[in-house]
Amino acid sequence: MKEMKKAYIAAIIYAIIIGLSFMFVKIALTIASPLDTLAHRFTIALIVATIFLFFSKTKLQIGWKDLQRILPLALLYPILFFAFQVFGLARTSSSEAGIIQATIPIFTLILASLLLKEKPTFKQLICVSLSVLGVIFIFIMNGAGSATVSFIGSGFILLSAIASSLYNVLARKLTQQYSLFTLTYVMTLFGFIGFNGIAISMNVINGTTKHFFQPLMHIDFVLAIFYLGILSSLITSFLSNYALSKMAASNMSVFSNFATLITILAGVIFLQEEFHFYHLVGATVIITGIVGTSYYGNRVKKA
Repeated sequence: MKEMKKAYIAAIIYAIIIGLSFMFVKIALTIASPLDTLAHRFTIALIVATIFLFFSKTKLQIGWKDLQRILPLALLYPILFFAFQVFGLARTSSSEAGIIQATIPIFTLILASLLLKEKPTFKQLICVSLSVLGVIFIFIMNGAGSATVSFIGSGFILLSAIASSLYNVLARKLTQQYSLFTLTYVMTLFGFIGFNGIAISMNVINGTTKHFFQPLMHIDFVLAIFYLGILSSLITSFLSNYALSKMAASNMSVFSNFATLITILAGVIFLQEEFHFYHLVGATVIITGIVGTSYYGNRVKKA
């Protein structure tokens, strides 16, 4: 019971950090490109993780076969998840991104039924459909009311949610086979190699190598990168891996609802983002469907 309490506390802290991370990504993107932001973000994360590894008694006991097993998971999270997220946030508001990100429990349920053969109930399917309608409604209103850029941004955020859902479904097995720090460190290492490799290559090709380091001269960017690198990349990886080692993937994914609330409030309060009426309608429909999905899922488990 104590272990489950710790898992839920970890999930709550994870949700708060993720919820605020959208705001810090928006701040970083005013100074640097999406790829450069991701590269600096995971550089900080790997440096901190390596310092911890050096001064602690923790040892990484992994071989090439272990790296090959962890790589598919690392491609989903952090690489695809954060890549889609940052490119989406470059084209849409953090509030809207948070709303769409709330669909993670829905995609987790669908993917769990396909990959883990967990069949949802009829009421759960109705609630899933309700949340999907909420997302479609926001997409339609974006296309009708504003530029296509916002529609593209919403699409990237939706892909980010799907990547996170796949991670939730596939990570549970690996979290029970490797230590939490080993899994977190290797995932951070893959993120560092992937994003720095792409960002540096693109800057060399475009002849903008000097621009890669210029954002580090801005205090706002440095503070945002420290938050994103240490808290939102490194710490959240550890917290999510810990929570997934103790609870079901569908239960963990529900905490994205809380992250959505934090994201919306942070965007409106600190970034003065516009929050339209159709956002409220869409968010209400999505969250209603998610709560219903979780509620009926828990009733089936108790029965």
